[in-house]
Amino acid sequence: MISSTYGLDVSQPGSSPVIQVYTKGMNGLCQVGQDALEPLDFMGAYSNRWSLSFAFGATATKVMILFSEGYGPEQVLPQWAHAIVLFIGATEVGLSSYPFFVCLSTRFQIIGACLGFLYTGTWTVVMIVDIIQCPHGLVVGEYEKIIFYWPSLLCKVFLLGRFAYIFVQALRVRLQMDLNQEETSFLELHQAQYVQQLMKKPPTEQPPKSWIQQKVYEWDPLFQFPCRMICMGVLAMICLYMVSKGDLLVLRVSAPSQVDKPVMALIQSLEEFIDVTEGVWTATTFTACLTCVSYVFHILACYRKHMKRLWAGQKQFLPVMFSKCSSSQSVAAIARYSGWQIAYILWGYLIIHVVQCLFGVLLMYSFVLPVKNGQGVEMVKNLGIGILTLCIIIGFILLQVLIAARFFLQPKILENDKEKPLALDNRRGFQNFNYFFFFYNVLLGLGSCLFRLLSSIVVGAWLIARIDRTIMPKGYEALDMGFRTWIGMLFLDHYHTNPTLICFCHILVLKARERPQQGSTYYQHFNNATGKPEVSKKSRTRWLLLYTLLNNPSLSALRKSQ
Repeated sequence: MISSTYGLDVSQPGSSPVIQVYTKGMNGLCQVGQDALEPLDFMGAYSNRWSLSFAFGATATKVMILFSEGYGPEQVLPQWAHAIVLFIGATEVGLSSYPFFVCLSTRFQIIGACLGFLYTGTWTVVMIVDIIQCPHGLVVGEYEKIIFYWPSLLCKVFLLGRFAYIFVQALRVRLQMDLNQEETSFLELHQAQYVQQLMKKPPTEQPPKSWIQQKVYEWDPLFQFPCRMICMGVLAMICLYMVSKGDLLVLRVSAPSQVDKPVMALIQSLEEFIDVTEGVWTATTFTACLTCVSYVFHILACYRKHMKRLWAGQKQFLPVMFSKCSSSQSVAAIARYSGWQIAYILWGYLIIHVVQCLFGVLLMYSFVLPVKNGQGVEMVKNLGIGILTLCIIIGFILLQVLIAARFFLQPKILENDKEKPLALDNRRGFQNFNYFFFFYNVLLGLGSCLFRLLSSIVVGAWLIARIDRTIMPKGYEALDMGFRTWIGMLFLDHYHTNPTLICFCHILVLKARERPQQGSTYYQHFNNATGKPEVSKKSRTRWLLLYTLLNNPSLSALRKSQ
């Protein structure tokens, strides 16, 4: 409730009318939800972010089991029932992990720390016993559980230490050995500093930036990522490690069994293909993993860039159809974003891995294997012929541009103009130029079409993990559900975490606190506290009007003429 959170008594006459109406209208709804437990704040939480992130990391093994549909029953179910089974499995994961977040977020820190320590310790002991009793698995083989479980186990150990620290700090406050540093204001320090910077005059000269600040990332002390983004990044990293590690180990385990088959042993080309694919797959595992890791950091950087643009009122970077977003879509988008982003990262890793592996195998068969088999001269000859053909095609394209610039454009108007004006010259020659190049451009168009298709596939597969930008062409952005989720999440964050708006609300709350403490107003001496006023209501109103006009002469010009 507002009154309990910020110390306001909304029942007093001096309280803000807006707060009174809001409180009366939402009283029933707040009465239902005020006692509900809150696992974490997905909107404007900036404290305890890393503890909640490690709590999500502790659930990484369950998320991966859910991702592989491991929570489903062993019986064969109809296809339509899989969505319901997945929802039930996701609910089970949420319920089993709920105490982690509730114990970290509760304001009853002593009870929360004790229960959280016991619950986390129980899960830690269960996981350690499971690893000791059965360290191997059916997919990877030896030490499978150690390889996959150690990130979640490390996160649980961190949570144990965090709960112990919370208990000690809360106990010191309870015993009055330390001051209670609990904040009652919803205005964060970095938000206040951001608003203060807006009020200052910008410096005439910007300080020099290093190469990392210019090309990679520049740290901004006036911006902090919300808890949702940090949790998404940590859980995505852990899940990405599990997928990439399993991807690498499964290939090493399964490849020899395939090669040992009698039929495959007789076919030398197939053995060579398997060896090449295994080597390329192993190498591209690291490159695909590094690509997705860089995407996680790049998404965080884009989130900061887009939010600061929205705070400044700049919406030009958004497609026209997304300049306004539905309120319900934005609320649903922020609920979907974290889960969708992790799924996009994992699926993007697999797709990028396959694409990189295909290109790697193509390079191996085009360059490496011919040299290894003593066909290097023939390979260089074929490569030279291919490069020469490509250069001739590009040369004809550039030739058309040069001829058009030299013979079919009027001269520059001014000598310092960079280009000639878009005005045709020598029209008869231009028509003959168009006619004779028409038939050859048909052939060039076929090659250009294939190149367009190939580049679209490569770029689309390369950027599939990033939902901060659409892979659809202009006008079809609405078909990209991931990008729509990103835009909806940005708008909701913009409306609820804008530092200027929060600072304004903070000032209103402070003024509402100070108002009941004010002793008098400008018109207090007109009130008769002993009884009813001796003058009529009309006379009193006219006297107040005269008093107001005397103190505000500029209002006289705005009065209606009688």
